[in-house]
Amino acid sequence: MTALEAARPVLSTPRLMLRFPRPADAPEIAWYANDLDVARMTTGIPHPYGLDQARTFLERVEAMHPDEEALFAIEAKGEGVIGLVGFHANDQGDCEIGYWLGRPYWGRGLMTEAVRGAVDWAAQTWSRRFLMSGHFADNEASGRVLIKAGFLYTGETRWRFSLARGEAAHTRMMVWLA
Repeated sequence: MTALEAARPVLSTPRLMLRFPRPADAPEIAWYANDLDVARMTTGIPHPYGLDQARTFLERVEAMHPDEEALFAIEAKGEGVIGLVGFHANDQGDCEIGYWLGRPYWGRGLMTEAVRGAVDWAAQTWSRRFLMSGHFADNEASGRVLIKAGFLYTGETRWRFSLARGEAAHTRMMVWLA
């Protein structure tokens, strides 16, 4: 296995493949991320969100340091890319997982499956013993995803800015412990 292959693993779950995003994924990413109801539940996706923004985002992904950040395109078998899940250092220096899923795929348990697969990878590959995440208080579905993936509420809330909302939103913080 080459160093590049090790830094860009492909993970399989029963219904999904998680893999490093490619430039060819830009149209699908732009299509799903341009949905205001998707973008407003994230901190970093502006609205509207177009193909040029997706291409620029994917160029930045190429420069990620594989020991500190990871991003996976969520590919539904036979349907292409339907969302993203990844890890980054938050403002406190902790490893945090973030994700989004295209609206046509909501309510099927796919995001829980993707988060579980990504968390298992982080625990095995990076030897992570804890991970952080947060969800906007008005996004109860994201809270359920995290609970089903083994996260617990910390009792802490933070205000986090959402580009699509144009303002900060109340965020409920959660932790996963190995």
